[in-house]
Amino acid sequence: MDNLLEIKDLKTTFFTHVGEVKAVGGISFSLKKGEALGIVGESGSGKSVTMMSLMRLLEENGKIINGDIIFEGRNLVDLKEKEMEKVRGNDIGMIFQDPMTSLNPVYTVGKQVMEPLIKHKNMNKTQAYETALKMLSIVGIPSPEKRMKQYPHEFSGGMRQRVMIAMAMVCNPKLLIADEPTTALDVTIQAQILELMKDLKEKINTSIILITHDLGVVADVCNNINVMYGGLIVEKGSKRDIFYSPKHPYTWGLLKSVPNPKNIVKERLKPIDGQPPDLLKPPVGCPFAPRCEYAMKICLSERPPFFSIDEDHSAACWLNHPKANKVKAPVGREEIING
Repeated sequence: MDNLLEIKDLKTTFFTHVGEVKAVGGISFSLKKGEALGIVGESGSGKSVTMMSLMRLLEENGKIINGDIIFEGRNLVDLKEKEMEKVRGNDIGMIFQDPMTSLNPVYTVGKQVMEPLIKHKNMNKTQAYETALKMLSIVGIPSPEKRMKQYPHEFSGGMRQRVMIAMAMVCNPKLLIADEPTTALDVTIQAQILELMKDLKEKINTSIILITHDLGVVADVCNNINVMYGGLIVEKGSKRDIFYSPKHPYTWGLLKSVPNPKNIVKERLKPIDGQPPDLLKPPVGCPFAPRCEYAMKICLSERPPFFSIDEDHSAACWLNHPKANKVKAPVGREEIING
């Protein structure tokens, strides 16, 4: 299966009045056609900045200082803004984190869903209207004819998120990026949104990158998972690898902080002690070392390379070095997948 996307040694920095914030410190990964990839980690780990770099939608003080973003053989880093505009919304769709601030309050929902069709697919207004109407129906918005004429503030949070999905999917993009698509939604609406994404993926074979801190959401949608911390990917593998046999202490911490739905007796969740690293002055060694109970001397002075666990599973942790002392890793959390 061919790679749709390849990111190679991506580094993104924000230039502020107090110094350079190294938000993404050099990450690499690939995405196959039809694959659903989850990117998980705490707030500030670099998940959203990675995707905004991919879309070339960084703030004015943000800059990609190194790396390549190869999409269908083209390096998006080298494209001029006019060329990039043809990619956004057409080949790559994005569901932003907060639909209320992402939708334009002064335009009707119908006009906003029609806009990419007119711009990218050269449809006239009648064709765009019919296509937008059909897409609103597909994403489960009732009375779409009436809703086309309404404004974002007239929709509930779940309905606004469905509008965002309709906008992102209306041009049948090859890649859909979903940045916390279920944040602030109740459990019922969350399940409907995830089912909708899976259904759309099946119908048109769209590749998906799902950004979230919710491991249950990732288990439901994704084939493969990248775990990010401190602007770096620290572990990557299949869903079964990450939930059944994680190999990085940060991944262990994330899994231990998720409640077990099968526990009859209530138990306290174990948080990860400490604070994320200051990306104004990233640590020299492993970014997780100051918070890691298994940290060794080398962890503080040298950044660990990726150690291969098996064919598609690797972790950037010195504990996986053949000469490292063996520690008893916590058991996996397969109930998150099976529960």
